[in-house]
Amino acid sequence: MADTRRQLRSGTVVLGGMGLLAATLTACSSDPDKRCVDRDSYLVGKGYRVVAGKNCSTGTSVNGAWYYGGKKKKGFVYGGSFTKPGKGSGGSGSGGHTGVHRGGFGGGHDSSGG
Repeated sequence: MADTRRQLRSGTVVLGGMGLLAATLTACSSDPDKRCVDRDSYLVGKGYRVVAGKNCSTGTSVNGAWYYGGKKKKGFVYGGSFTKPGKGSGGSGSGGHTGVHRGGFGGGHDSSGG
């Protein structure tokens, strides 16, 4: 009887841990890489200079703006965009249905989903 109770308890811990891991990964993946850059600092071959986040939220002498995605190398970032990606980031976000389609309920071509 004690062995059965121990197995149930350990199974609950494993399942609870897996749920927590899944929730954490989902939350992390929905937020894109976002860096504050100086828009006036662009260098060919390097990109934009990364600056402190306060330069993007308050009026400072730096022309700060949020830069999404891209790759960071030696204090510079390149290959991203100043446009924030839409939620789900599977397409253009403009309603053009260009994202990844996985089927499921309401998955018709002209369906609005839901």
